[in-house]
Amino acid sequence: MKQQKIVLCIGFVYPEPSSSAAGARILQLLKLFIDADYKIIFGTTASLSAHSFDLKTLGIKVKSLKLNDSSFDEYLFALKPSVVLFDRFMTEEQFGWRVAKYCPDALRVLDTEDLHFLRKARGENLDSTVGFSKTFLKSDVAKREIASIYRSDLSLIISEVEFKILTQELGIDPSLLFYIPFVLHPNEIQSPKGFSGYETRKNFVFVGNFMHPPNVQAVQYLKHKIWPVLSQKFPEAQLHIYGAYAKPQHLTLEDQKNNFYVYGRAEDLDSLLSSYRLLLAPLQFGAGLKGKVLDAMRNGTPCGLSTVAAEGLFGTLPSNGFIEDDLQKFVFKSLQLYNEKDIWETAQNDGFNVLLKRFSQSEFESFFLAKIDQLFKQLDNHRLKNITGLLLQHHSLQSTKYLSKWIEAKNKRP
Repeated sequence: MKQQKIVLCIGFVYPEPSSSAAGARILQLLKLFIDADYKIIFGTTASLSAHSFDLKTLGIKVKSLKLNDSSFDEYLFALKPSVVLFDRFMTEEQFGWRVAKYCPDALRVLDTEDLHFLRKARGENLDSTVGFSKTFLKSDVAKREIASIYRSDLSLIISEVEFKILTQELGIDPSLLFYIPFVLHPNEIQSPKGFSGYETRKNFVFVGNFMHPPNVQAVQYLKHKIWPVLSQKFPEAQLHIYGAYAKPQHLTLEDQKNNFYVYGRAEDLDSLLSSYRLLLAPLQFGAGLKGKVLDAMRNGTPCGLSTVAAEGLFGTLPSNGFIEDDLQKFVFKSLQLYNEKDIWETAQNDGFNVLLKRFSQSEFESFFLAKIDQLFKQLDNHRLKNITGLLLQHHSLQSTKYLSKWIEAKNKRP
C-alpha cells in the first residue's frame, strides 16, 4: 500500500480567516494538499485565540512547537514529512535549518504571504510614487526575506507584481518561485444574480484588520482626507469601518456627527459586505493581494481603490469599480459609482468576471501540485542549480541557526 505523504505546515500564528487575508490564504493552500490526499499537520509556537480556525474540522492534526528547542528535531526526525510549508519567512528562519539538517529529503516550501520588505519600505516612503526601488533592499528585513527565499526549494508568490520584482529586479531564478494567488473554490464564486441588487444596498464600507499598519493608515486617510470632502457632497451617506483587533485609539476615530462610524470585528463578513453599495480602499501602502477586495467581489460589492489596493488583482481585466490615487478624483468617482446604477452594475459584473478568470481554484490547483511532484523527482538537481541557496546553507553563513542554538543552551542553564 502506498504510504500517504505528509505536509508539516509551520504556522506563524493559528489561522484566523475571519480576521485577516493571511489566515484565509494558508487555509487555501492546506486544502489544496488535502485534495491531493496529503496528511496535514499544523505546528506553531503561537497560542490559540478565540477566533482561531478549528483545523480539526479539516482533518488537520495540530502540534504545539517550542522555539529554540531540540525537541523539534526529534519530532521532525520521527515524522519524516515529505513537505515542510513555512508560513512567512520568519518561521523559515526559526526552523528551516533544523529541517535541512534532520529531514534533508523534505521539500522546503515558503509561503511569503506578501513581500514584507516591500510593504515596510513603501510605508516608510509614502510620498514616493515608485512601486519598487533598489533602495528598498537596504533594510535588514529585505536581506532576511530574500535569503529565506533562496534557502527554500520553492517560494509561493501571491502577486504577479511581486513575482516580477523578484525575477526582473532582483534576478531570482523563476524556478525557485511559483505564482499562486488566492484560490477560490467554485462554491465561493456565485452568480451575480445571487447578490443583493443596487436598490437594496446603501452606504460605504471599509474592512481591515487593525493589527495591519496599512489598514490603520487607510482609515486615518479616509477620516481626515477623503470623508470630509465626500460627506460634504453627499451629507446623507455613511461610512462604516470594520476591523478585527480594534483598540480604543482606533474606536475614538469615530465621528457620528459626520456619519463616520468605527466598529470592531465583522462576525459575518459576507452578510455585511453584501449590504453595502460601495467598498472604499484608498490604501497608501502595502504589498501582496488585498483580501478585502476579493471579499467585496465575492459579495457583488464594487470598490473604489488606490493603485496599491488594486495591485496584482485585475491583470488586463477591468476592475470592479475604479482605481484612483488623486483625492478629488477619488471622491468624484466614488459618488459616480455610488449614484449611477448602470455603472454600478457593470462594476459588479466585472468583479465576478475577475474572480472566474484570475482566482478560480481550477486554474491553479493542478499546476501547483504538478510543480510539487516535479520537485520531488529532481530535488537534488534543483538544489545544485541554486548556488546562492547552497551558500546560505553553509555553516559560516547560518547566523539564525547559531543564534537559536545559543538561546537553547542559555535556556538550559540552571
